[in-house]
Amino acid sequence: MKARIATRRSPLARAQAALVADLLVAANPGLRVEFVHVVTSGDRDRSKPIEELGERGVFSRGVQAALLDGRADIAVHSYKDLPTEPLAGLRIAAVPLRADPRDALVSRSGAVLADLPAGASVGTGSARRSAQVLAVRPDLRVRPLRGNVGTRVAKVQDGELDAAVLAVAGLKRAGLADAIAEVLEPPSFLPAPAQGALAVEVRADGPDVEGLVKRIDDAESRAAVTAERAFLRDLRGGCNAPAGALARVDGGELTMTAGLFGEGEGLPVTQRGSVSDADALGRRAAARVLAARGRATQ
Repeated sequence: MKARIATRRSPLARAQAALVADLLVAANPGLRVEFVHVVTSGDRDRSKPIEELGERGVFSRGVQAALLDGRADIAVHSYKDLPTEPLAGLRIAAVPLRADPRDALVSRSGAVLADLPAGASVGTGSARRSAQVLAVRPDLRVRPLRGNVGTRVAKVQDGELDAAVLAVAGLKRAGLADAIAEVLEPPSFLPAPAQGALAVEVRADGPDVEGLVKRIDDAESRAAVTAERAFLRDLRGGCNAPAGALARVDGGELTMTAGLFGEGEGLPVTQRGSVSDADALGRRAAARVLAARGRATQ
């Protein structure tokens, strides 16, 4: 059997699709895979901050279109890039074992965040990362940063920026782990909901393909990102909201710390519950954060 995997053209996206392809072949001996490379609206416009592109799913809709129109059988996404509302006709068949969800600092001098000189420039395209950096170091200058992982690291190494904040998982998958100066530890730095996780999507009317893909699903990773994305969904801010969340499974219990950042806010809460209650746990965390936000603004 052959499966066509849709993915963005970026080096990181292709590396992630290759990782999923290897898992699928290992779980389904005899399976042959080929790749369908897609350019998304987020890839075409790299000049604006993501928040200003005016649509949701700027890095996913084009890949999903290839799935819906039959050019591909499977789509691979960075889960954090997917809108929280599912697209009709598609479903997430697998969440493979999640990579490191944390953020990292890349700095030209190798300095950690606490040791950057006052006024140093830190690049990020994320409102969440910007707010968390400034909460710790209000004396730094945060500058907008777009582009693939290699481009962003190069802007630091070439001296355009003193440092940048990127995902640990993305740096490692792109072969740039040596650029990490410091891993930014939760709960002081909460990652984006579902950061480090991959979503493997299929058409809802393709049970044969879905059956193949389900074999690479990791139940604990799926439970954690289900809680985190339920939190984000109930904030009604979309995947670009300045929200951070990290859930972990331990002995059948799910623990999540989450917060909403920006405008002087940083309202982390911790919620615990059973793995089977992941979606409701995320919703309860969102309700608590929104209630705290309301009290803070009264």
